[in-house]
Amino acid sequence: MMKNNSTNNARIVYEFTKYLKEAKRLDDSTIDGVLKSVNRFEEYTGYLDFRKFRAKHAIGFKKDLLGKKSIATGEVLSKATVLTATRHLKSFFQYLVTQKGYRAKINYSDIEYFNLSEKDTRIANAKRKRNVATIEQIKQTLEGMPCSTAIEMRDRAVMAFVISTGARDGAVASAKIKHIDLVEQSFYQDARDVNTKFSKTFTTYFFPVGELPLKILTEWIDYLVQELGYKQNSPLFPKTKLAHNANQQFEAVGLLEEHWSNATPIRKAFAQAFEAAGLPYFNPHSFRNTLVRLGERLCRTPEEFKAWSQNLGHESVLTSFYSYGDVPDYKQAELLRKLAKPKPEPSESDAALLQRMLAAAREQGV
Repeated sequence: MMKNNSTNNARIVYEFTKYLKEAKRLDDSTIDGVLKSVNRFEEYTGYLDFRKFRAKHAIGFKKDLLGKKSIATGEVLSKATVLTATRHLKSFFQYLVTQKGYRAKINYSDIEYFNLSEKDTRIANAKRKRNVATIEQIKQTLEGMPCSTAIEMRDRAVMAFVISTGARDGAVASAKIKHIDLVEQSFYQDARDVNTKFSKTFTTYFFPVGELPLKILTEWIDYLVQELGYKQNSPLFPKTKLAHNANQQFEAVGLLEEHWSNATPIRKAFAQAFEAAGLPYFNPHSFRNTLVRLGERLCRTPEEFKAWSQNLGHESVLTSFYSYGDVPDYKQAELLRKLAKPKPEPSESDAALLQRMLAAAREQGV
């Protein structure tokens, strides 16, 4: 019976995967997360046929997850992890009740039992302090990174590139030399070649983060083209070439003219660089937060911040505020102290600026 159940379940999971990819247009990493949750549920129920799903299974699954420990950390799974898993299961069973052979078997109201308590949901959704590097810390790290070998030069150039462009690590790993225009100081994120979010094509112009990152990146591209003979279609950040040493163990011996298969080497390079600089680890994606905070300091008009947000690939300026623009504690205190002080009447130019900001907010649906 279990074999039949597994076969039936595997068939509908395959259809669900196709639905997520083709209809919902989710990327592979997101789909993998959903399927991991579905697999967790199957393991909990002993691969019970999905058509036999009842409220008791959702209740038991929640209880099991809330008490389960992470294999990686040994700690009890966080409420955020449990909330993500239960939401995945809700979406899966909501899909099932629309499918032939399942809609008459599953009670829609039973699916609601995947909901966590209000308390657990609040805990799961609570915003935590984000580990965000300052521009100064990143420059300090770049200055201290070694650059005597091709691999060291590449790793240094990767960090310089990420802070210059705010590009996601998947896009960085798949970028080619031809996508970089050093004269225009731009990165053309062509979705035909570059692994961008939602396969979106757009141009990013280098952010104003100082001369050092641009100098490092320029020297790196010159090295690839002049010294290694790389062409425009070659990877901007080639993978590490491995070979056997005298002990028949693999060791790094240079660069291979191929793209990285994933972004893991980028995160590893960042971790090593920050550790050597005596700083906590800041992952590549957190550099986008760094750039949003820089934009909040530098931009003086709604138009400027809209351009800054667009440069990060955000269609709406609100995405930058909601996803990356949390006010740090120290800034929050500083702003509130300022608000407590008496203020002069706004000048005509201040009033005009305020009107423009309000008009921009209305355009964004606020």
